[in-house]
Amino acid sequence: MLRFEEYLADFTNTVNVLDFIINLVVATILSMIIKYYYIRFGKSFSNREKFSVIFVPMALTTLLIITVVQASIALSLGLVGALSIVRFRAAIKEPEELTYIFLVIGVGLTCGANKPLLAIVAVAVILPLVYLNGRFASKNLYSRDKMLINIRSRRLDVGILTNLMTDLFSSVELKRFEQDSEGIHACFLTRTDNVETLSRLTAQLRDRDKDASISILDQPEVVL
Repeated sequence: MLRFEEYLADFTNTVNVLDFIINLVVATILSMIIKYYYIRFGKSFSNREKFSVIFVPMALTTLLIITVVQASIALSLGLVGALSIVRFRAAIKEPEELTYIFLVIGVGLTCGANKPLLAIVAVAVILPLVYLNGRFASKNLYSRDKMLINIRSRRLDVGILTNLMTDLFSSVELKRFEQDSEGIHACFLTRTDNVETLSRLTAQLRDRDKDASISILDQPEVVL
């Protein structure tokens, strides 16, 4: 019991509990705002809802680490040693994902440093700038003929699919490719001026693999 009281006294002397709770709440709210903003306005081809699930726990984990480190020099030195043997590897497919990850980490760092107001102002400024930058960067490059085509097949390989797409479309770019026990999943960004091309693609694809599936999304705001 005495040890617990000593620990509690030491904790309250180094960390203000009320400030910690406020920082925790602010970091949670801001990371959730970033999450929903990314899902709504992000241009990433990956599953944005699935990827953004990590935003809130990442912000809170960063906040916790910074809070502990700044409260004790000994713990900060120990953290350096611990992190030197930890390898962190994340499957980052597009630069936009890094932007939001760093923004979430920045929120955690700022709140962990007991500056929640700075975090609020930063997010309020950065998110509109990200939106405006995305709008102005590709404003003159939008087109109505761009489509994102997802193909799943058990029998075909990526080479056959690429050749098939190249023969049918004026512009083809392979954006994503995955292969597992269920076959392959290829994602192509294409450009076409004729809707009949899609019918021919579906027919030729089914001729080669009757179980193949295809989904087509209109992507007018994507730069090709």
